[in-house]
Amino acid sequence: GRQAACAAQRVHANSLTMKSPVMTTPSRSRKKTISAARDALPASTGLDLGPLPGLLGYALRRAQVAVFADFMASFAALDLRPAQFSVLLLIRQNPGCKQSDVAEALGILRPNFVAMMDELDHRGLTQRTTSKGDRRSYAIFLTQAGEALLDAAMKVVAEHEARLTSAMKPGEPEKFLDLLARIERAVPAR
Repeated sequence: GRQAACAAQRVHANSLTMKSPVMTTPSRSRKKTISAARDALPASTGLDLGPLPGLLGYALRRAQVAVFADFMASFAALDLRPAQFSVLLLIRQNPGCKQSDVAEALGILRPNFVAMMDELDHRGLTQRTTSKGDRRSYAIFLTQAGEALLDAAMKVVAEHEARLTSAMKPGEPEKFLDLLARIERAVPAR
């Protein structure tokens, strides 16, 4: 099922090169973001961390920093941030959806989402049209360039996910996702 599909994606991704007309050189600010994410991982200082390594929140944060550093480095050639990737993926899965629904599904504040959509539109990756059902909202679609970029991104994310799960045994990635979902459900939204 899902494991076989993921494995097939990884094999397919490894058989392709990353040369694509949609790749760009990362902007100076993106390079700073990538560098900052890497620098956030502390060097071996010899400090006694006490109980920190045993705290779930601390361990999750350290893992998140490592995951984002790898994501940013992996996606630098595509000039794509994690939230942008998620937005493009949801638009592909739900063509013509309302931008407010995508923002809500991803937990992105409205002003931040509007700015992100402006950037994606400016890059020619998405297109907003007035919704037929509600003239006050926009239906959003991927453009041909957005589809091409997302195709390239799916290959990169398969390689990224393979690195993240490389230290896990078969079945552990699914168990880990289940544990993370349980933590999310256990902690009330604030």
